[in-house]
Amino acid sequence: MSKKILVTGGTGYIGSHTVVELQNAGYEVIIVDNLDNSNIRILDQITKISGIKPQFYQLDLSEENKVIELAKAHPEISGVIHFAAHKAVGESVQLPLKYYRNNFFSLINLLTAFAGREVDFVFSSSCTVYGQPDQLPVTESAPVKKAESPYGNTKQVAEEILQETAEANTNYHVISLRYFNPVGAHASALIGELPIGVPQNLVPFITQSAIGKRGPITVFGDDYNTPDGSCIRDYIHVVDLAKAHVAAIKLLEDNRTIKYDVFNVGTGKGSSVLETIKAFESATGVKLNYKIGPRRAGDIEQVWGDVTKSAKELHWKAELGLDEMMRSAWAWEQYIAENPFE
Repeated sequence: MSKKILVTGGTGYIGSHTVVELQNAGYEVIIVDNLDNSNIRILDQITKISGIKPQFYQLDLSEENKVIELAKAHPEISGVIHFAAHKAVGESVQLPLKYYRNNFFSLINLLTAFAGREVDFVFSSSCTVYGQPDQLPVTESAPVKKAESPYGNTKQVAEEILQETAEANTNYHVISLRYFNPVGAHASALIGELPIGVPQNLVPFITQSAIGKRGPITVFGDDYNTPDGSCIRDYIHVVDLAKAHVAAIKLLEDNRTIKYDVFNVGTGKGSSVLETIKAFESATGVKLNYKIGPRRAGDIEQVWGDVTKSAKELHWKAELGLDEMMRSAWAWEQYIAENPFE
């Protein structure tokens, strides 16, 4: 009998790609999502790719009784991958209580509901916990700096909650994956990033601008201390990122001595905003209209990850480059234009 994994936020961007990779690896998947920031049609798209329709519950994880009922109904669940969270940095500054209530209550309710059984738990964390690192590339042992936003703070505190819970509860085995910047889409172009409203991230704004849905791209600052003056990020293909979650579940299954551990999930290489724009033009043959604007408050100058530990202990490394990230993101944007979800 295949092992069953609960994926919260499984119809979202990273969640949906991870569901596909789990199914490809032979796992059964149960998805929980309140559809607050995703679309129910993603279930059908997952089924088209994998040939397997995952079990689905529309449920708000901040409702403790419903989470407990779900856990009781599925004693066979052996692992949880937790994506479900509010994630807009700007909104979190305006509505901090919304973020603290949702992101903490959902995590605490999950940990409470599964506390009575042995469970492998993989948490969706972020490189935002490092702030602007003192040294690059940043390693997992770098200090966690004061968060720049309530959203970033929820990631930091959630890691602390998980570590302390795992140390106090012998049933829990936990890995936090600190992502860098996920971009791209599945090779089938059937799932990808589906931002609601104006995209806050660079690549979906690039593709929406390229297809005519948005105006010119603004590059926020060209006077940073970087080779071309624009900010540098470690972009990682979402399919590589999804595979890292499967690797984390397998590591926890194989190594029962792990109580709590963290891993960087990136490529180990930084790309600037201007390099990324040029990579899109090169990969797709589509010319972009962009302009230089002032720096944006809260932007970190440059960050990319040291992924040595992930390669050595997680037995995972990114395989897809920036060109493939851009090509797949563009194919998805074209698919959505022809097959709108709304």
